[in-house]
Order: sequence, then C-alpha cells, then structure tokens
Amino acid sequence: MKKFLKIKSEIFGLDINDFSLKVVKLKEKNGGLILASTNEMEIKPGIIEGGIIKNENALAEIIKEACKTVKGEKLNTKYAIVSLPEERSFLQVIQMPEIEEKEMKSAAFFEVENYIPLSIDNIYVDFQKILSDEEGHLDVLIVAMPKTIVDSYVSCLEKAGLVPFILEVESQAIARALIKKEAGAPSSAIIDFGKNNTSFIIYSGDSIRFTCSINVGSGQLTKAISGALKVDLNEAEKIKINNGLAAEDKSLNSKILEAAAPVLGELVAQIKKYIDFYLEHFFHEHLAAGGKVEKIILCGGGSSLKGLPDFLSQKLNTPVETADALKDILPARKNRQKNPVYSAIKNPLSFATALGLAERGIIESKQYPHI
Repeated sequence: MKKFLKIKSEIFGLDINDFSLKVVKLKEKNGGLILASTNEMEIKPGIIEGGIIKNENALAEIIKEACKTVKGEKLNTKYAIVSLPEERSFLQVIQMPEIEEKEMKSAAFFEVENYIPLSIDNIYVDFQKILSDEEGHLDVLIVAMPKTIVDSYVSCLEKAGLVPFILEVESQAIARALIKKEAGAPSSAIIDFGKNNTSFIIYSGDSIRFTCSINVGSGQLTKAISGALKVDLNEAEKIKINNGLAAEDKSLNSKILEAAAPVLGELVAQIKKYIDFYLEHFFHEHLAAGGKVEKIILCGGGSSLKGLPDFLSQKLNTPVETADALKDILPARKNRQKNPVYSAIKNPLSFATALGLAERGIIESKQYPHI
C-alpha cells in the first residue's frame, strides 16, 4: 500500500552535457544556502553528441552511479531539475499589449510559429511574463525545444529511476546562478566557454533577451596547442592549464599565443557579430543602457584559462569578469577547502548550470513541499 508521508520534499539539480554530468543539491541554513551534495562524472564520447542522446542505456547507468556516489549527504530523493542542451533550444522575447495572464499564454502561443523555425506540432513550448509597464507594454519570454530531444531526456531519466520534475534550458539555469536581480542591474553578456562550443547569453531588464550557440570551444585550443608544440592532446591540455595565455617562458608563450590566435579570434568575431545582431533585431527601447552590453561574465570549464578575461576585455572593449557561482553559497571562500563537499568541485566555473538548477530546486520545493 502506498504511504503518504508528510515530509519536506528535496529536489536536486542535474546538469548533463556531451562530456560530463554534474549533480548539486542545496539546502537552506542560517538564512542562506549550503552545498549538501555534489558529484561530477565523465561521459564518454559518443553517448551524447551535440546535445542529442545516442545511447540512453549508457547515460542512464552514469546517472545512477553519479546519484549513488555523491559527496556529502545522500540524495534520498528521485526528483530532479534537469538541464536541456542550449544548442537545441529556441528562446525569444516577444512584445505584446498588456493582457490578462490566462489570455497571455493563449495569445503568445499563436505567435510562436512567427519566431520558432519548427512546426508547432513538433515542439514543446513554455512562456514566461518578464516585464510590463504603465504604457501597456508586455514582454514575454518564449522557450521552445523539439519534442524528440525532450522525450529522449525524459526516457533516459526514467530509466535511471529519477523523476524529471522540471526540464530547463541551460541558459536559464546559468543566468539564475550568476545574475542576481536588482534595480538598475547592468545589461550583461554571459559567455559559457565549454569544451566543444560556447553558449552566448544576453541578459537585460531582469531576463534573458538573446541566446545562441557558438561553435568554438576550449577543446579547439588544446588541439591547436597540440599541433603547434607537436605533443599529444593530454600534454597539450596540461600546458594550456598551467600556462594559459601568459607563460613565463617567452618562447613557449609566443607559441601558445600563435596557436591560440585563430581560435580566440573566431570566438571574438562571433561574439561581436551576435552583439550587433541583438542590437539590430532584438533590442527593446525601454531597456536600460541603450542596449549596450555593459559587462561580460565568463563561466564554463574553459574560462579558467589564464589571461582570457584580459584578452577578451581588450578585444571587445568591455569589462570582463570571471564568474563566482559559489559566491552566495555558504561557507565563506576561506573555509571551503576544509569541507569535502566543496573541495570535490574541482572547477567551480563549470558548475554554474548545476548550481542554477539546484537553486530552482529550492524554490520549487517550497511551492510543492510534499511531492
């Protein structure tokens, strides 16, 4: 017989990409948030390609193992907020006249096909009201994803014994983790520099305004260094991590910069192109700062490259800062290394998505306390 126990629900974050899987569960304590559970596991090439799951059974086994072997508290829950691949998503802000909430979704649904390059029958769509003003102006964020992609993630999660409580596009989780809503917050671009590609997000007026996926990643830097220095990929990765764009050895530094120039040059060119594209096609006049991107926030595993913030700042003529997704998570930075849950996170820059998903888990557990 099924038992209905009145216990407080727990929902954790599960970030899945082509090469790794990350688990984060947060808990509230002393008026703040602490890391209760974390884990990270490698996903072998070929299991997921470009956000498309190629081997559900293999991925399900990795998910099971990751959940079973978390550092810190056992999960003791099957409910997860799970990421969906940015490169397969469509996000669009549309402007509408101010109408009632129940009418908004219906009206926005009819607008979808004007903005999303897929048949309405083949996508799942969600809507979020993000701004309304005294002039009767309404902004609505549309998020769409092909049904085949979503259904494959749901199937895989169920095979792993989990309940996908919410599926969320990566950019939404990243923005939640890195940008705190406050009056007069600057318009920002988030660059999630990953292994195979880069997610580019513009956030302004308390919402994501534009996203795209750029086919440039830190793995291309490793390959370029490997070819220039005639070493294998593992050695090239070590050289990249240890030296970045500012090696003390002038000869080595020169070779690294020469090898990296085409890759980073393409990254800069793509970022400039998409900022211009946003300003020309998507900028709304009521937003602050005249649409200008006032700062850039770096995250993702590849963004720990030494010298990258200064390089991008000079090339883009915009202040660049490295994200600290753990800045609002207790304990203070100086005490983290003593905590095995925190020290298990080798590169915090790669955990922005997982932390953003886990933060939503806290929010949803309050709304559904006894799921």
